[in-house]
Amino acid sequence: MTISAISEIFPVLAQGLKITILILLASAVFGYFMAFVAGFGRLSRFFIIRKLSGLYIEIFRGTSLIVQLFWLYYALPILFDIHLGNDFWVGALAIGLNYGAYMSEVVRTSINSVAKGQKEASIALNMSSFQQMRFIIFPQALRMMLPEFGNYLIQMLKATSLVSLIALKDILYYGEIMRSSNISMAPTIYLLILVFYFIIALPLIFLTRKLEKMSKKGVASQ
Repeated sequence: MTISAISEIFPVLAQGLKITILILLASAVFGYFMAFVAGFGRLSRFFIIRKLSGLYIEIFRGTSLIVQLFWLYYALPILFDIHLGNDFWVGALAIGLNYGAYMSEVVRTSINSVAKGQKEASIALNMSSFQQMRFIIFPQALRMMLPEFGNYLIQMLKATSLVSLIALKDILYYGEIMRSSNISMAPTIYLLILVFYFIIALPLIFLTRKLEKMSKKGVASQ
């Protein structure tokens, strides 16, 4: 590994930085949205909503993200003539749906972890179920969710590398292109890819630590 090799590889990999970050942001927004939808769905008093939410969670937690990505990209258009738009949104939806299923359990367990005395106190104050959730339960549960949400955000960053499999031009895509044309540079290429992902992950790691500190404040214990 030489300085000249690094100077040659670095700007090529940097071309995929924009796609990697955009996929991360889009999949995170969709993933968090699905986490709250499915998490609250699992707590619904309506049987059909609980079952549909549980079905979504089990399917996406029980199958591989790569398979889900290929299903949305290849199978869905061929079998059902359903097109999800361009490759970018296919990648973001696959990652968001997958991690949304995992994070929905964080939402559900956090809400259930709020001390029962809090709910009893809100009932004594003659609050409705909606008011109990909005003013008492959810604010405390949200603090408990934050550290896990931060951890899953880092996991989603790692998962963005899979979008290169559907020809999205992210960091790994450009790395693979360079490796295929010069196999001798493969070790340097993959080392720099690791460096790129680590640099992107650093602020997310610090954010997660900050969220962990925030989660310890303002939550009533059992």
